[in-house]
Amino acid sequence: MEFLPRTMGLRPRLACEVRAEGVVAARSDDASATLTAVARAPLGEGFVAPQWLGPDGAANGQGAAAGRARLVAALRSALEGVGQKARDVTVVVPDAAVRVLLLDFDELPAKAAEALPVVRFRLKKLLPFDSDTAAVSYQVMSSVRGTVQVLAVAMPAEVLAEYEAAVREAGYEAGAVLPSTLAVLAGVAEAEKPVLVVNAGGDAVTTAIVKGSVLLLHRTVDLGANAAVSATTAELKEPEAGKAGEGSISAIAARLAAGAARAQPTGADGAAGWPAGEVVQAVSVAAAYFEDTLETVPGAMLSAGTLGAEALSRLLDEAYVGPYAVEEIVDRQMLGIGAGTAGLGGVPLGWLAGVRGALAS
Repeated sequence: MEFLPRTMGLRPRLACEVRAEGVVAARSDDASATLTAVARAPLGEGFVAPQWLGPDGAANGQGAAAGRARLVAALRSALEGVGQKARDVTVVVPDAAVRVLLLDFDELPAKAAEALPVVRFRLKKLLPFDSDTAAVSYQVMSSVRGTVQVLAVAMPAEVLAEYEAAVREAGYEAGAVLPSTLAVLAGVAEAEKPVLVVNAGGDAVTTAIVKGSVLLLHRTVDLGANAAVSATTAELKEPEAGKAGEGSISAIAARLAAGAARAQPTGADGAAGWPAGEVVQAVSVAAAYFEDTLETVPGAMLSAGTLGAEALSRLLDEAYVGPYAVEEIVDRQMLGIGAGTAGLGGVPLGWLAGVRGALAS
């Protein structure tokens, strides 16, 4: 599944992802994305990855040299741990560092050089940061009946510069940059039936719905102090996706919150310290949107991120949400001999979904 266009052939055979809990790196020797080596490095308690915080905040949530030093050290440790001599790396960044929107156009130029300014102009009124200087990429999702639906991804220039500088200081070069959940989805096999993907980490949970090669929903909810920033993404996206009314994400979220129909979980094994109620609420909203839009229930729920499929399943069961069959996106068949300890006391499988998707090119 390809969501962002490549500028120069295949992406690098080396990838790393920055998450609130640490940095994970992986290597793949070919486009099959079989992981031949994996490694991770902690960032330490309280680390906040670079992200846009609004006009009154800094691009880097840490805002301190100590935070940059921790990130550089973790990047260097994880990347060196996979034993790759190449310097180019695909960097997977947190969803909170970007804005992902679905846009509808009556028409769009076929040539990227002509279409990109059109997309950028539309984003001018939708982004909470300067679209003229932001890094912007797009991909056409569908084109039917005179309507072109486009997936647009925008990243503030100063945030992109933070990540590129940190990778460079670690001794590598950012050959490509992808947001976490879109990287995850790049590694999901296309299927006729729609699937619901949950990417849960310590700082945010993103839910996505894909049907074939088309993205139907991408919604990020911050689990920490910056929740208001991420909430804007869904609100901005809906009018462009033509989903206003009772079936909109905002309407569904408000209905579920007001109804208080689901019990709040007290916590599940493997999920200690997680804001369980917020995770369950985010998944419930996405599942309700899935049912309202596609008129069917999710057959299975695919899990990515540091929470893990088992802990997510327990949270949902405890809150009486579902039942859903929650499965890890990455399984042991996707690992080579050099990555054989992943999931067995080594790097948890959920950590690897983003880097594996980034390597699936």
